[in-house]
Amino acid sequence: MSKGLLRSACAILLAMLVLPAAMARAEGTVKVGVLHSLSGTMAISETSLRDVVLMAVEEINAKGGVLGKQIEPVVVDPASNWPLFAEKAKELIVKDQVAVTFGCWTSVSRKSALPVFEAKYTMAENPYGGGLLFYPVQYEGEEQSHNVFYTGASPNEQLIPAAEYMMSKDGGSKTKFYLLGTDYVFPRTANKVLKAFLLSKGVPASSIAEEYTPFGHSDYQTIVSRIKAFAKDGDACVLSTINGDSNVPFYKEFANQGLTADKCPIMAFSVAEDELRSMETEKLVGHLAAWNYYQSIDRPENKTFVAAFKAYCASHKLPGGSDRVTDDPIEAAYFGVYVWKAAVEKAGTFEVEKVIPAVLGLKFDAPGCPKQMDAVNHHTWKPVLIGSIRADGQFDIIWKTPGLVHPDSFSPYLHTPEELKKLTAPN
Repeated sequence: MSKGLLRSACAILLAMLVLPAAMARAEGTVKVGVLHSLSGTMAISETSLRDVVLMAVEEINAKGGVLGKQIEPVVVDPASNWPLFAEKAKELIVKDQVAVTFGCWTSVSRKSALPVFEAKYTMAENPYGGGLLFYPVQYEGEEQSHNVFYTGASPNEQLIPAAEYMMSKDGGSKTKFYLLGTDYVFPRTANKVLKAFLLSKGVPASSIAEEYTPFGHSDYQTIVSRIKAFAKDGDACVLSTINGDSNVPFYKEFANQGLTADKCPIMAFSVAEDELRSMETEKLVGHLAAWNYYQSIDRPENKTFVAAFKAYCASHKLPGGSDRVTDDPIEAAYFGVYVWKAAVEKAGTFEVEKVIPAVLGLKFDAPGCPKQMDAVNHHTWKPVLIGSIRADGQFDIIWKTPGLVHPDSFSPYLHTPEELKKLTAPN
């Protein structure tokens, strides 16, 4: 036998010995991606989403996994670097061959990774047939992707109800609105929606201010001075889409200049219990936020969830330990894992193109309340809750919708009915 034939025979024999063992290992697990910033300006918010996804995975594995397989999480850190989200997403899909990815926070990170999740892949590149993302954060809307499920709020489940509340008697009958945000996709588009809504309600353009700061911005002295002048008559509020660690110096400067909730309330769209852990909350009492979940929800299922998250953080020696808190994106990240599990079990496979239709219309019991996935637009039906900050960093729920709100993937304030019909067609 020639040396070439001998080498070929040895290679075949080795493959026959090694391949069954490798297949046995593969058959026992299914990989899922976790795509959240663990460093950089967004780590203040995203680290907890990594933690709660891993907690959900641990819970599911302890009960037998999914379709008989244990879930193997693959955690990557895009480090608040938006182009890196696309690179890491591609690695998860092709290199690690995950069945699904849970991740992103900012819309610019999601937009960066979106083409990667929507791309076509061969079975050799990804045995599940492609990319699938569960996105857990409230956002600006104007998107409806076949390969993404949005478990956070759309604008009509957060932005619009918050503005309506501030205009109501309960919200102080505000007539002037200072739109302050971080300079990227979410705040720019969110404020475009808010301005269109306010103008439609008769608020003059002169009573709407708009300003943006870069990620990581820390000097808010001049901006807060402008807000103070804008609100001198007591008829104004701030609608804030500031993201990440910039919230800490903004709220601090707000208090330093003597602005309180009774003089000029801040209605925040990106500040929840997790961000408040880094702030002097005794100075923020009465300021507001609009979310779809709060840790303070008095429900047995939520109390169990909160206790489990605290215990998980303590037992895994994570920073903050049992003092950690839950919040809206944390809940949305958590139930997203369970929605995926339920859809996989309904479909009887991990194959992406069979899991996607199994998610549509799915009803489930989340910690805050029972919710459901929309039957068409990949978004989530949720209640809307207005919360008032307490000195202990929690929220008193001061207003809520009577039930779940239908999510609009595209805003009726930015599009005609004809445009909406085309944009929201099943994809």
